[in-house]
Parts: sequence; structure tokens; C-alpha cells
Amino acid sequence: MDSRSKRSATRMVLVYEAIGFAAIIAIIWLDEILDLPAVILNAQPTPVNWQESLFESGIIFILGWVILHFTSRIMQRMKYLEGTLYVCASCKKIRDPDKNWHAMEAFINGKGDVRFSHGICPECAEKLYPDFNPYKAMAAKNLNEHKY
Repeated sequence: MDSRSKRSATRMVLVYEAIGFAAIIAIIWLDEILDLPAVILNAQPTPVNWQESLFESGIIFILGWVILHFTSRIMQRMKYLEGTLYVCASCKKIRDPDKNWHAMEAFINGKGDVRFSHGICPECAEKLYPDFNPYKAMAAKNLNEHKY
């Protein structure tokens, strides 16, 4: 995802949130002006209380602004890793869109807040270190502990 489409996605999220808060404020005023409970539910009519609606609208506006602000900051910090990754079948380097090859760790580290550490999976440990396989040692230890 390029920076232009990322900005567009961020803008769309913020627009939808703003529309949601505007709809809530509109419903508050429609309820106050049209007295929806009286019309829809045949409830006792109530007089228009514009001070209460103004107060509620102000609170929702402030909360909406705070939420939009934090959503904007979160979206700016998000990094995307999408699409097809071309990986070398031998060395596992990754090709970028400019057709340059990078070590997998360097490529992914540049795309997100990720740190790499290395370990070895049980299958590779068995294949590479059949005499000293830490997984076998752990399994044997766990088996001995559960006997008693």
C-alpha cells in the first residue's frame, strides 16, 4: 500500500467516524424537536429543552474530536505489509517493488515495528543436531518430572 492510498484509507476512516458522530448529534436534535418518543411510542409529550440538547451535543462533539484525534494518530503509526512478496527459494531474500533484493529481516523491519531473534524449530534441530537436540532434552525432562 503506497503512502497516497494509506492517506486515503486514513481519511475515509476519519470521515466515517465524523459522519457517525454527526448522526448522533442529529438524532439528539430530531428527538428534541420532533419528540420522537411521543410520536412513535404514544408517550406523554415533553416540551423542547434546547439547553439539554445543546449540552449533550457539546459533550458528543468534544468526545468525537478526541476520538478522531486518537484515530488519526493510530492510523499514522500503522504500517502496512500487503500484497505479494517475492521470496528467493534458496536464500529467502525478498524482492522490493524496485526489483532490489533484501534480507528478510531488513525488509520486514523497514515495513513495521518488528524485531527479529533467531531460534531453531524442532524439525531442524533434529536434522542439524541429532546428538544435541534441545527439544529432545526438554521432552525427556518433562517425561521424567511427570513420572513422580
